[in-house]
Amino acid sequence: VQLQASGGGLVQAGGSLKLSCAVSRSIFSIYDMAWYRQAPGKQRDFVASITRGGRTTYADSVKGRFTISRDVAKNTLYLQMDSLTTEDTAVYYCNTLTLRYQWGQGTQVTVPS
Repeated sequence: VQLQASGGGLVQAGGSLKLSCAVSRSIFSIYDMAWYRQAPGKQRDFVASITRGGRTTYADSVKGRFTISRDVAKNTLYLQMDSLTTEDTAVYYCNTLTLRYQWGQGTQVTVPS
């Protein structure tokens, strides 16, 4: 299975971005999915997850600002990011909640100070 994140970019503080993660196989009915991010010089952290049943969970730092969703027919996971801050600058990745697959290409999100 390949995981390819896209949609990142440079956005001013307070702005929005919507990330996408294209998954090469239909796994949403098998695995809970999640977004992760890695800021410069820091470890990769959990951002948000969505279970097979559609229940969502968020890291405290993004709760109320980010929304995870998926399109099962398109094998695509999304992350709507609003009210972005400089602390959201990172490379964003998707994977299963149990990190079942090799990390794919992430997408860079930069919110300049």
